[in-house]
Amino acid sequence: MTAKKIGRGLLTALGLVLAAFFISPILILIVNSFKSLKDIYLDVLALPNRETFTASNYPQAYEKLDFFTSFGNSLAITVSAIVLLLIFCSMAAWVLARYKTKMSSFIFLLYAAATLIPFQCVMLPLIRFMDGLNLMNRPGLVFMYLGFGSSLSIILLHGFIKNVPVELEEAARIDGASEAKTFIDIVLPMVKPGIGALAIFTFINSWNDYFMQLIMLSSTSNLTISLGIAKLQAENSTDFGLIMAGAALAAVPIIIIFLIFQKYFTKGIAMGAVKG
Repeated sequence: MTAKKIGRGLLTALGLVLAAFFISPILILIVNSFKSLKDIYLDVLALPNRETFTASNYPQAYEKLDFFTSFGNSLAITVSAIVLLLIFCSMAAWVLARYKTKMSSFIFLLYAAATLIPFQCVMLPLIRFMDGLNLMNRPGLVFMYLGFGSSLSIILLHGFIKNVPVELEEAARIDGASEAKTFIDIVLPMVKPGIGALAIFTFINSWNDYFMQLIMLSSTSNLTISLGIAKLQAENSTDFGLIMAGAALAAVPIIIIFLIFQKYFTKGIAMGAVKG
């Protein structure tokens, strides 16, 4: 056996170990969602047998979550944040990548510096600002995601757009294409992998967010999946089976979105790693 085959076998074994490590929390969550609270306390790692298996956690979680309402709220907020982020950040990244000036370089550095500022540092002023504009529910939350996600999004898309040959844009302008048409017909199709990867990142961050949703959503009718799951925890006791069933229901959209856009995600990560 050659050294190359041994190295490949070791990498495969390491990959399997890491895969098992990362997937184990999901498996534990699913297994315990089919167990009663008593059985979870007895052994959280044990598989449910015929006597202890129960699927009652799912209909209870579905009812207590008011699933369709909370699902719709999460979906509306997440999709709005993704659409606005992709539109504004792609245009901003294109301008910064193509129109090089001292000011554009300075603005890019500001975006890079903004990624270092945690939300907690500016939380109170932003909340007061949003409250003054009467945007303390869904609209304000979408703008918060847009603001805090724009810095990293512009930096990511800036790297992809820099790798688009500028000659293609020049040829389009010679043929009479406007700036908008050049951007839509030439640039955007060339950076699809980056847009796909950014959309998945934004979806996961927005869908799973808890803290920002907790402080921005003041109305019960606007509760999201994350806040609904948190409300399943009672004051004096916690039904972990019920919470795990709710978490499993909330994870379904993320899994579906990732499977649909997996090609763009992996391609976008690979392109970013190679070309930077």
